[in-house]
Amino acid sequence: MHVLACVTGVTLVLGMLWDAFETLVLPRTPGRTLRFTRLLSRANWRAWTACARRIRSNSQRESFLGVYGPLSVFALLSMWGAGLVVGFALLQWSQREALLNVHGTPHFFDDLYMSATTFFALGLADVAPEERVGRLLVVAEIGSSLVLMSMLFSYIPIVYQSFARREVRVTMLDAWAGSPPTATGILTRLARSGDVARLETFFADWEQWCADLLESHLSYPAVAYFRSLHPHQSWVAALAAILDVSALVKVGIDGVSASRAHLTFAIARHAAMDLAQVLAGSRPRHVDRLPPGELVLVRGDLERAGLRPNRSRVADQQLSELRTSYEPYIAALSRRLMMPCPAWRATAEERDS
Repeated sequence: MHVLACVTGVTLVLGMLWDAFETLVLPRTPGRTLRFTRLLSRANWRAWTACARRIRSNSQRESFLGVYGPLSVFALLSMWGAGLVVGFALLQWSQREALLNVHGTPHFFDDLYMSATTFFALGLADVAPEERVGRLLVVAEIGSSLVLMSMLFSYIPIVYQSFARREVRVTMLDAWAGSPPTATGILTRLARSGDVARLETFFADWEQWCADLLESHLSYPAVAYFRSLHPHQSWVAALAAILDVSALVKVGIDGVSASRAHLTFAIARHAAMDLAQVLAGSRPRHVDRLPPGELVLVRGDLERAGLRPNRSRVADQQLSELRTSYEPYIAALSRRLMMPCPAWRATAEERDS
């Protein structure tokens, strides 16, 4: 029995420390599917969203979903701490059970209690190991708790800094595209202002945002679950709107340069594909967000604003191919994170946030 307890304890301790290292320190998302962090995240998010779907009020549902992101960080800490406490308790109990003829029958609860007081550095010393191996395990557990705490204290500021950088642009998009953001909202507002040339600067800024989104959310996937502060806004909706407007400009609008749109579309699609594979996991399904009748309305909105979009069949085919390359991934992110996809055009007059 002590051999089984020893093997289980070593597996728990090493597994928790390596999982924490991959999550908090390693600047890339591990490809392994069997990870403590991934299993906990999927189980918790599935239960959380099941409860959220029972809430009828949109504002209350968003408030409930907004708690999950910050809470998931502390859930990870609790999992790693509990795993280390149980793992070291099993190691203490196994090496004591091996010396039954010397010390009598060991009690696992005493070892669990000693492990917990050691991990949290309480220093009560009412239960202490008597053997050299047990003392070495106490030192190892204190070192493990210090390493875990130091990694966590550097992780939390990085997560909130990444969230703040992301949300600055998402909030600014409200003035450019409305709430929720739409491709026609961006183009028509620029056209009515008489300064369509600002679209070059717009694409350059959002190209940088997409690159930062890809880097930060792949390194720290927990940031993806942090929701925007304002209603009708989300990073998924912002990413979809940028892809939509880039696709429209790539297909062709008279008087609008498509050079920056090509670059922005490329990095935005890269972000959508990679993040969908990491966060959604399931194979994306094709979703048609722009049927032919809706496309006619989109072009009508642009023409009323003074723009002349390309109406040829070739343009229709090109736009369809572009949408097929990213819309399934946007839909997968939307379903996974419960962040609605925006439409291509505003269906009603709504106040900006």
